[in-house]
Amino acid sequence: MAKGHRSQIKRERNAQKDTRPSAKLSYARISVTKACFVLDAIRGKDANTALAIVQYNPRYGSEIITKLLKSAIANAENNNGLDADKLYVAECYANKGPTMKRIHPRAQGRAYRIEKRMSHITIVLDEKQ
Repeated sequence: MAKGHRSQIKRERNAQKDTRPSAKLSYARISVTKACFVLDAIRGKDANTALAIVQYNPRYGSEIITKLLKSAIANAENNNGLDADKLYVAECYANKGPTMKRIHPRAQGRAYRIEKRMSHITIVLDEKQ
């Protein structure tokens, strides 16, 4: 096959794909800044410790990230056959999603814009050696 053939390009792209277990939540109704406060607390920790930290964190984003972390651990066990006790949070980040624009009426006929921000949150786990 030719080097630029479509199937050749797909084969090379799939060979470079990351095989670590992960979970992604798209269009989460939380701003990136607020999500990152919780994500910074669990980055690099082992999975059980990270789950404990997130479950007892009082922030709103911790509820969302708890579900996402549990999903990533389940993916690691069921899809990759990894041991849950050996897992740790290799990467976790929040990317900016679309922003919903809303109008809030103010005094003297003015309108203020309210921006309701969304984010895409990703958690990637890996196994300790």
